[in-house]
Amino acid sequence: MASKCSGCGPGYKSPLDAMKGPREEIVYLPCIYRNTGVRKPDYLATVDVDPKSPTYCKVIHRLPMPNMNDELHHSGWNACSSCYDDASKKRSRLILPSLISSRIYVIDVDTDPRAPRLHKTVEPVEMYWKCGLANPHTSHCLGSGQVMISTLGDPSGNGKGGFVLLDGETFEVLCNWELPGEAAPFGYDFWYQPRHNVMISTEWGAPKILANGFNPADLKDGHYGQCIHVWDWTTHKHVQTLDLGEEGAIPLEIRFLHDPAAAEGYVGCALQGTVFRFYKTPKGDWAAERVIKVPSKKVEGWILPEMPSLITDIIISLDDRFLYFSNWLHGDIRQYDITDRRNPRMVGQGKRIPGSPQMLQLSLDGKRLYVTTSLYSAWDKQFYPELIKQGSVMMRIDVDTVKGGLKLNEDFLVDFGKEPDGPVLAHEIRYPGGDCTSDIWL
Repeated sequence: MASKCSGCGPGYKSPLDAMKGPREEIVYLPCIYRNTGVRKPDYLATVDVDPKSPTYCKVIHRLPMPNMNDELHHSGWNACSSCYDDASKKRSRLILPSLISSRIYVIDVDTDPRAPRLHKTVEPVEMYWKCGLANPHTSHCLGSGQVMISTLGDPSGNGKGGFVLLDGETFEVLCNWELPGEAAPFGYDFWYQPRHNVMISTEWGAPKILANGFNPADLKDGHYGQCIHVWDWTTHKHVQTLDLGEEGAIPLEIRFLHDPAAAEGYVGCALQGTVFRFYKTPKGDWAAERVIKVPSKKVEGWILPEMPSLITDIIISLDDRFLYFSNWLHGDIRQYDITDRRNPRMVGQGKRIPGSPQMLQLSLDGKRLYVTTSLYSAWDKQFYPELIKQGSVMMRIDVDTVKGGLKLNEDFLVDFGKEPDGPVLAHEIRYPGGDCTSDIWL
């Protein structure tokens, strides 16, 4: 899955070059047992997605972690397309932070990509003592060769949106990326765009509040976020807070356009089913506007009088033409043409599926959209208790990249309810050679 040019580093020269990359053959997914009743460690699953393979749609390897109740969640790389010009770098280690235990696992995917092995465990005290941070979430490789990981909280479970820097060779915790005293009130995801000297981060909520489920009262009490934060990429200074208001409550996944010269992108806001476009203004500061709203549904006997769609993941095709997002509570996936950046136009919609679509990953050529159904074990247990009993699934949706359109591929299904140690919750999907959510171009 790596570029074939000689004398260059990992990944691809540009997003459009990446679209011409080879078809995915295997994918990695963290599988979670926390909150399921199965007393086993989480593990990293390797799934065969090559239609020509005899093990197509099968889990071909499982790497259990050495501890229990980690809550593996998202993953990143030691090096990606941000290091493309550095021939000394190689995409060889998968960075696997644990959302609850605060451990960071470093996985060797180079020795045998089809059978990853544990390379190193970074214990929580490293992050606690050196950075005053906990609950790591998003991991991105930097052009410097370092690894940067966002956090949700402090070691006591309070909200604290800071960033941990790891050495890209030894994976030792180095220090905070943000300046002293400038952490955001909450943290979650982030994306950087060096040509505009900017990084923007999002907010979920306080870890000790969201750890065991969602209570609407916690929202009213200010334990969840509704802001995105703008940072100076060079000085690491927190320069601006954009309050998205109630319509923007719980802004989760954030995506700049892949074009490294672009000064805009989108953020999915879970609670009100909205997508905001953020952009650089003529003055040089940043602003945001709502561009998509999925209406809530009136319901009875639920925790709220209206059920929001709960947009939990968004993804942008490498050519910056299509945006996709999952409505986890309404149970569908939507495809929007974003050629007109301020006026996205829905061109495809996937029908409701069992367990509900959650994490998304798009093939490099944009023709295959892979989907898993688990959000986070405590919320799975609360909103989709059958997921806990039956396990999650991974599906493939075929994409019309000409006119737009989504169609479930009925020949593809990975059923994580049939795992050897019992049903498990599979989460984020990662390609060995980089993908739409792991790689950033400089």
